[in-house]
Amino acid sequence: MSKRKINSSGYSPRKVNTREIRQRFLIVCEGAKTEPNYFRSFRVPKNVAEIDVQGLGENPSKLVQSAKELKKQGEYDRVWCVFDRDSWTTEDFNNAIKNAKDQGFEVAYSNESFELWYILHFEYLNSGIPRSDYLRKLTSLFGRTYQKNSETIYDELFEKQSIAIKNAENLLKQYNPQIPAKDNPSTTVHLLVKELNKFIV
Repeated sequence: MSKRKINSSGYSPRKVNTREIRQRFLIVCEGAKTEPNYFRSFRVPKNVAEIDVQGLGENPSKLVQSAKELKKQGEYDRVWCVFDRDSWTTEDFNNAIKNAKDQGFEVAYSNESFELWYILHFEYLNSGIPRSDYLRKLTSLFGRTYQKNSETIYDELFEKQSIAIKNAENLLKQYNPQIPAKDNPSTTVHLLVKELNKFIV
């Protein structure tokens, strides 16, 4: 069997439906709409990378299992699991992260919720607040009612994205050691965002 050639940028081009692409991503999300709408908005040219985003509406452990099954069905180079701490048990949340990493998957988690990532575009939030307060806070920050399943929020927040990345990085630094289920607030969504940004021409 011939080995796949690695190009100078470190990625392995291959043919998919007669198109040569660098990477094929599978992003499975706990939420059915909020997270998928956001990640589908990244303008990654299909001849550069193919991004398959699926909103499954499952708990973290089930989500990782579904990601494992989906990876068997498709030729994915990278798999990301996106889920929140929410009201899931500590055991379920921690096991999901461990199981994902055992499978070689990456995890973009949020404690408490994905909306933390949006808030970090506006300010550095380093104290835990109830999930219900996230929505009220975003309504205040946007100056209008926050629409949870908005299809335009990526564009609305884009100019502040670098601020959010910096805030998310600094947030993680305050936890040593990092214990995702207890580190409230915290998120690793910025890691997936930075990964996707590599493919935006």
